[in-house]
Amino acid sequence: MTVIHIPGSKSVTARALFLAAAANGTSTLLRPLASDDTEGFTEGLTRLGYRVTREPDRLHIEGRPGGPAVTGAEVHCRDGATTARFLPTLAAAAPCGTYRFDASAQMRRRPLGPLTEALRDLGVDLRHEGAEGHHPLTVRASGVKGGELTLNAGESSQYLTALLMLGPLTAEGLRIHVTELVSAPYVEITLAMMRSFGVDVVREGNTFTVPPGGYRATTYAVEPDASTASYFFAAAALTGREVTVPGLGTGALQGDLRFTDVLRRMGAEVTTTDAGTTVRSTGVLSGLTVNMRDISDTMPTLAAVAPFASSPVRIEDVANTRVKECDRLEACARNLRAMGVTVHTGPDWIEIHPGTPRPAEITTFGDHRVVMSFAVAALRVPGVTYDDPGCVRKTFPEFHEVFARFAAEGAG
Repeated sequence: MTVIHIPGSKSVTARALFLAAAANGTSTLLRPLASDDTEGFTEGLTRLGYRVTREPDRLHIEGRPGGPAVTGAEVHCRDGATTARFLPTLAAAAPCGTYRFDASAQMRRRPLGPLTEALRDLGVDLRHEGAEGHHPLTVRASGVKGGELTLNAGESSQYLTALLMLGPLTAEGLRIHVTELVSAPYVEITLAMMRSFGVDVVREGNTFTVPPGGYRATTYAVEPDASTASYFFAAAALTGREVTVPGLGTGALQGDLRFTDVLRRMGAEVTTTDAGTTVRSTGVLSGLTVNMRDISDTMPTLAAVAPFASSPVRIEDVANTRVKECDRLEACARNLRAMGVTVHTGPDWIEIHPGTPRPAEITTFGDHRVVMSFAVAALRVPGVTYDDPGCVRKTFPEFHEVFARFAAEGAG
């Protein structure tokens, strides 16, 4: 059995950074993810005047319930969607100040219109410089009173998360009515983490009531990234191995751990305890039809191993993957076809047929999840290369080294 220690969750780290910055007192984050995305978020906080102190495997953030320490700043959000969506929301709560946010070309293409419209509905003076609903944007802050609003989060649950985390910083709190919601487990992460920082959100169906009053500082341990773990779980199922990931057990917050349920349906053995999760290959990998709306970040992982199943794999309800770092559904289809695999797609689905993939250069579109997913397929297809292998720095800078060691253990 191979034990893999996965870096901290990107999603959890980003939320923890926001909550710590907004809290009253100094918070300590244990084992936060160190990657380009989280470095960009931390840099953004620093530009907004928050004090962040680093130690090995931990960050100390001096919270500012009153908002940024500076009344003017320019923040570059790099490629990070959480940075690009959460930091303007945090800045909007400041009593005064003008804050400009820009991002990479890749992030400029990604939408945030429903979030910025919701902020405007709350009275925030927010202006897009170029395309409406995209970066760059400027927030002229004067505090947020709060109140009721309606939100469509069918494109990204991050819109709802940003507003939920804003709620305690408003004068009156927020009542958010959600008409559509994708990746719902990520919202559960947000609600659980807000509780850890002293705020209880009341949920009644698709209506969320967030009280005012602010957050309290705490020490918070960041759990391993379940999306990243999916590559090692899939690799075990594909190659006759057994892999255990400590720290992702029965109490894990992240919905993407449910990817192991998909592997179980395909034939793998899965054991989850308080301490971690183990996936063991049984030598069988069957096809299936699966709805991955709530765990769509793991769609590319499944797509990359699907050709090795005994029957077609059909992945449904993943339209939101088309507005990630790239159009992930199309990226998977294009690369699988380049490997000689028969693939059919629709607006929100992809169907992959069994085959014998051949080596190809993977077109990554600068997307870390495309690289890491096809690295799993490459375990069975020697000679696979990537046009931009370095884009894994977004969430797992050491991925290639760790995965190579994993592969070498199996070969041995």
